[in-house]
Amino acid sequence: MFAIIKTGGKQYKIETGDVLSVEKIPAQPGQRVLFNQVLLIADDNETQIGTPFLEKAAVRALVLENFKDEKVLVFKKKRRKQYRRTRGHRQQLTKVRITRITMDRTRITAEDLAEEKLAPIEKPAPAPKPKAVAPAPVAEKPAKAAAKAKPAKKPAAKPKAEKKPATTKKTK
Repeated sequence: MFAIIKTGGKQYKIETGDVLSVEKIPAQPGQRVLFNQVLLIADDNETQIGTPFLEKAAVRALVLENFKDEKVLVFKKKRRKQYRRTRGHRQQLTKVRITRITMDRTRITAEDLAEEKLAPIEKPAPAPKPKAVAPAPVAEKPAKAAAKAKPAKKPAAKPKAEKKPATTKKTK
């Protein structure tokens, strides 16, 4: 049996037991989520297609982890204008494992719930807490032994004397 569901603006073809990454869902690891936008459910005998969704169908899943996808770089450039911009983006995703595909979500029995509770929950190991580190004592700055002497300025160049026009001698 497989189904096609819609979540986060995308469609996914899934089967029971599949692990997939979807747009971030507001749920913590270990929680169970219900996808009720089911477009199609098919098994060996029958195929049901929604218009656009199947009203009573649902897909149940277990949240495994929330994480960020790989970085996508966006580079803009305009030639000959000295314009360049680089931006990066990491999309937040949720990894889920499909536990059950049901044709009628109103008929959830106690056995189904007990079956899901027995499913192993893959929780990531808790990260060790960083130890508190006392700030290092700040050493006082030593007094400056001698002030740096500024180099003497060169005297400004004397302006050149203006040239007097050449006088012509008058001869008698």
